[in-house]
Amino acid sequence: MCHSCKRAGCGIYYFVMNTFLNPIEEPVGLMQKLAYYFTRRHFGKVLTPLKVYSARLPAAFGMFYAKIGRLDKKLTLAPELVLLIRAQVARLNVCEFCMDLSRSLAVKAGMNPSKLDALEHYGTSQLFTDAERSALGYVTELTRTKTVKSATIARLAGHYSERQICEIVWLVASEHVYNLTNIGLNIHSDGLCELRRPDLLSEAA
Repeated sequence: MCHSCKRAGCGIYYFVMNTFLNPIEEPVGLMQKLAYYFTRRHFGKVLTPLKVYSARLPAAFGMFYAKIGRLDKKLTLAPELVLLIRAQVARLNVCEFCMDLSRSLAVKAGMNPSKLDALEHYGTSQLFTDAERSALGYVTELTRTKTVKSATIARLAGHYSERQICEIVWLVASEHVYNLTNIGLNIHSDGLCELRRPDLLSEAA
C-alpha cells in the first residue's frame, strides 16, 4: 500500500510492506526497553530497524549503530552538508527508510527541504554552492562506481581540508552500513516525515 507524506513540499512516498523478519513489538530486557522508550520519545514511534534488526542482536550491536550518529557530532563539516551527503547516499542506494529519516532530521533542523528535492540535479541547481557540488560529486561517484577519479578528488581538495575529506568518506561508508541493513531486511520508510508535521507535533504536545 502506498502512502504519501502530507507535509507541504515533502514529496516522499512510502510503502507499507512486510519486512523479511517480523518486528519484535515487545522488548525484552532493560536495555531493549530503554532503546524502545527513547526512540519512541525522540521520533514519535519505535523505529522499524530497531524492532526488526537490533532487537535480535546483543545490545552492543545497537549501541554501535547509535554511536555512528554520535560521532557525526564530532565532524567539522557543516551540519547541513552532513545531512545532504547522507541523503544523497541513501537516495542513490534507494534506502527508503534513510531517505525519510534524512528529511525528518532536516525538517527538525530547520533546513530548506528544497535542497533535498534538488539532490538529483545538484550539479546545475543554484541551491548548491560550488563546495557542496564538489562534495556531492565525490559522494555520487564513490557510491555509484566504488571508485574515484583524480579530477574528482582534486575538485574536492579545492574546498575541503584533508580532515574534512576523511569526514566525507566516513559519511559515505557509515551511511552504507545503515542503507544495506535496511535494504537487506526489506525495511522501508517509517513515515517519519509525516510525524514531523507541525499539526501532529502540536497535538502530541
